[in-house]
Amino acid sequence: MNNLLAALMFFTRLPFHKIKQVPAESFSHVTGWWSVTGWLTGGLSALTFWLLFKVTSPTIAIVMALLVRVLLMGALHEDGLADFLDGFGGGNDKESTLRIMKDSHIGTYGVIGLILYFLLSFVILANIHPDYVPVIIISSDVFAKCISSHIVWFLPYARPESESKNRTVYTHPTPLEETLTVISGIAALSIIFIPGKPFISNYLNICMVAIVPIAVVGLLLLLFRKKIGGYTGDCCGALFLITELVFRFMTAVV
Repeated sequence: MNNLLAALMFFTRLPFHKIKQVPAESFSHVTGWWSVTGWLTGGLSALTFWLLFKVTSPTIAIVMALLVRVLLMGALHEDGLADFLDGFGGGNDKESTLRIMKDSHIGTYGVIGLILYFLLSFVILANIHPDYVPVIIISSDVFAKCISSHIVWFLPYARPESESKNRTVYTHPTPLEETLTVISGIAALSIIFIPGKPFISNYLNICMVAIVPIAVVGLLLLLFRKKIGGYTGDCCGALFLITELVFRFMTAVV
């Protein structure tokens, strides 16, 4: 329970801290509960779209759904994406890349990257039938967090622990946490499989929706290893948002 509460406190701005105080050590386990929190953030974002779509246009509903999730998570992952793009775009070596990523100021790469991320997110969702948008919002949030959370299995932390922004270095998930992560990922895929509908209607398509984001994760992990020899919290945020975007793109084109 402590690890779950720590994840909800870490990945959202909802007042879970009022429930109880959790040990600092619990925050090192948040990646093991990352996909579980996706059901909350993705669910509330999807609910926002569904409610607003009933009274306004799909485009307005999409914008508000994207905004709600940013507010729910305090732009945590968006900040990571901007820092990642600034660091990897402007850094020439590991030291300069990590230094740029730690800088709280946003640079040109970060600004352009965030603009393109939100523009692509909007365009992709706008090209999906409105009836399916809530499902895609939830499934993409959960599945992207599921596969992104496995970064801790393949890469070491790139900074000394004392230089971590939040003074937390993630540990490998426990067997229970890994099981819940896998179950969440499978469930996220299953809810977009709708036999007989003009959407994800065959196993080949759903395999493509899953495989391509996983391949993108693999390529990004290779990039992280080559550039900085591991990962940082910013890399985790960027990995999630890029993977989520690819997942949504695949559901729109298959």
